[in-house]
Amino acid sequence: MADEVQPDPSSLQTADDKPSAPEAAKTECSITPLTPSPSPKVDVRPRMACPFLVVVAIDFGTTSSGYAFSFTQDSDAIHMMKRWEGGDPGVANQKSPTCLLLTPDLRFHSFGFAARDFYHDLDPEEARHWLYFDKFKMKIHSTSDLTMETELEAVNGRRVRAIEVFAHALRFFREHALKEVKDQSSSVLEGEEIRWVITVPAVWRQPAKQFMREAAYLAELVSPDCPKQLLIALEPEAASIYCRKLRLHQVIDLSLQPFTNGLDMDGSRPFDSSFRQAREQLRRSRHSRTFLVESGTGELWSELQTGDRYIVADCGGGTVDLTVHQIEQPQGTLKELYKASGGPYGAVGVDLAFEAMLCQIFGEDFIQSFKAKRPAAWVDLTIAFEARKRTVAPGRTNALNISLPFSFIDYYKRHRGQSVEAALRRSNMNIVKWSSQGMLRLTQEAMNELFQPTIMNIVKHIEELMAKPEVRGVRFLFLVGGFAESPMLQKAVQRALGRTCRIIIPHDVGLTILKGAVLFGLDPTVVRVRRCPLTYAVGVLNRFVEGRHPRDKLLIKEGREWCTDILDRFVSVDQSVALGEVVRRSYTPARLDQRKIIINIYSSLTDDVTYISDPGVRKCGTITLDLPEPLPVPGAVGGAGGGGQERREIRATMQFGDTEIKVTAVDVMSNCSVRASIDFLSN
Repeated sequence: MADEVQPDPSSLQTADDKPSAPEAAKTECSITPLTPSPSPKVDVRPRMACPFLVVVAIDFGTTSSGYAFSFTQDSDAIHMMKRWEGGDPGVANQKSPTCLLLTPDLRFHSFGFAARDFYHDLDPEEARHWLYFDKFKMKIHSTSDLTMETELEAVNGRRVRAIEVFAHALRFFREHALKEVKDQSSSVLEGEEIRWVITVPAVWRQPAKQFMREAAYLAELVSPDCPKQLLIALEPEAASIYCRKLRLHQVIDLSLQPFTNGLDMDGSRPFDSSFRQAREQLRRSRHSRTFLVESGTGELWSELQTGDRYIVADCGGGTVDLTVHQIEQPQGTLKELYKASGGPYGAVGVDLAFEAMLCQIFGEDFIQSFKAKRPAAWVDLTIAFEARKRTVAPGRTNALNISLPFSFIDYYKRHRGQSVEAALRRSNMNIVKWSSQGMLRLTQEAMNELFQPTIMNIVKHIEELMAKPEVRGVRFLFLVGGFAESPMLQKAVQRALGRTCRIIIPHDVGLTILKGAVLFGLDPTVVRVRRCPLTYAVGVLNRFVEGRHPRDKLLIKEGREWCTDILDRFVSVDQSVALGEVVRRSYTPARLDQRKIIINIYSSLTDDVTYISDPGVRKCGTITLDLPEPLPVPGAVGGAGGGGQERREIRATMQFGDTEIKVTAVDVMSNCSVRASIDFLSN
């Protein structure tokens, strides 16, 4: 039977009876540390040879996803996945759209372009029964109470467990990646010889990270018995790892491109033309899918001195993730200077603004009805907008044409009894016109209205971060992620920050995170110090002090007065935690026959909290310690009650310096490992 250590006082034993306990701990219950505070700090673990033969990284994005791999014997070469079939004609697709199709009986059918194209070709009536999921990663970020039972809603309104949808996608990548790896490998690879890396936004909390790990287990990427075979990589961190390898010819420096009203100083061309030229060069070079990276650090870092800092802004489809790093010379490791920040300000915000504009013109009830009754046609409309959205640039004078599916025009006439053109006239929205060719014509003003809210949120967030005392004086700002390709975003960032720091965009900006994730898998020790995003603690009993502790926290147990619900911090928000640094706590089972200890973990966005009941403190997870049968103490004499055994001490060790929180435990008396797990999904 499992006993929760907190808050049930009956399962808490005081440390008074344990002679070896430090003095500070003797006045408190067993849930407080029996080891002195602060916890011991250890030196950074030395870089060791990668124990795997190949590293496969999956960049699971909101709008597009892909994988890449590298053989550890030739770790300077990163192999990108094969180009996908489908997409826009003449464009080599290094990544696939993150969309997935299930059959009406919930079996996996396809992923990416194949899913999109098959769904497009279905008969409208038949399509209503198929389950099409698009941009479903955002659900994990927006769900505050994420569990294994959280559901996703398909375009047709049917719901499926989110963990199953993610597992289908990861299984798809697993099968494709393994085939490519085996085709390029001269030896037969076993499953345990492959290390997998999955990217997630840095602003994701522990439940979302654990969710991706559980999905990977369900997809059989790795076994739950081999957790070290899977790494969770933080997206801006991966980008930072790759950016430190860049040479000068592999980047565009927006700071070297002065502009006036969006033009070069001579007014001859839009300021983003050099970026477009570089992008065309990249497209031509994509026939080669192998990228070589520097064995050391790139030329950019020769300009950095010890203590210099930089920001990586990962502008993706669903979120914008900001991380602040300092490169440590000469070893080339990275140190995080401020906790990861960001928010839901990705390119999807532009899509949502377009949908809101359609609702304003045609009525929200009609748009919702059309999405439900003609789901495949709605997907066609969003694809058409996505393709045209990528061509929007500052200074554009001609209108942007968005094709409306015939079924949209027909359905509106049946639903409303009038034409789409009449609806536009009635809406008085002068920035959107109608073309007799069946297209919406969006003026530059209309495109600005769609882009500006999202872009302004991004710029504001970067400016607020740069104003922090810990961040002031950054030398570089790296823009990465798919949305960083947008000239609209580039111009806004350059105009706001171009005189503050150098703004750098890698040529292969959409693949930066993927390549960095491979490098992270090859050497997970490269980020030496991270910052805690939250305060993590447990609730404990302390001796009650009259006048200091509130009376409603008083607990009298065995004649002693205790104060309940006091927070015992493991780590504090924005605290620097080095890789390999540990936090230790010792716990004593309440009964000799107890086989499980369950400890509630609490979190807070601030450090200004004292009790687990304070505002802003929430239970976020549990630590479970499975206790083996205790060993009898040699020479022990059983007393009253059969006490032939000493009080047991279970020492738990937690690490907060990795991308995931980890826990291990040992039975001190026997020195045997205790099965320890940490769960953030069962709240």
